[in-house]
Amino acid sequence: MKNIPNISGSELEIMKLLWKDNPLSANEIRSLLSDEISWSNQTIKTFINRLLNKQAIRFEKSGRSYLYYPLISYDEYVKEENKFFLEKVYDGAISMLFSKFLEEEKLSDKEIENLQRILEQKKYDK
Repeated sequence: MKNIPNISGSELEIMKLLWKDNPLSANEIRSLLSDEISWSNQTIKTFINRLLNKQAIRFEKSGRSYLYYPLISYDEYVKEENKFFLEKVYDGAISMLFSKFLEEEKLSDKEIENLQRILEQKKYDK
């Protein structure tokens, strides 16, 4: 299994852009972020360098600029974050997580049927 680095909330904003569309240059990242976040060029470069150091992204030189690509997939990241959250909040007890969630949330009939289907499949995956 690939080692998934710890990605901060700010770094995650850049990763989301790269998961959606890649490769992207630093200028493209800045342009896409500018609608939501007002980070300076230096701040964006700092976060990109942190992601490079964590081996979450890679780059290729293209002319005078660098193009950035994710090295981990969104699914890999979410899986690792889910495990971390489950361990931190519920001591790894997935049934407690789902029990608490299901007690609090309203679910449609379709969502309930989907959850039942997933649980039934899990019985046979063992």
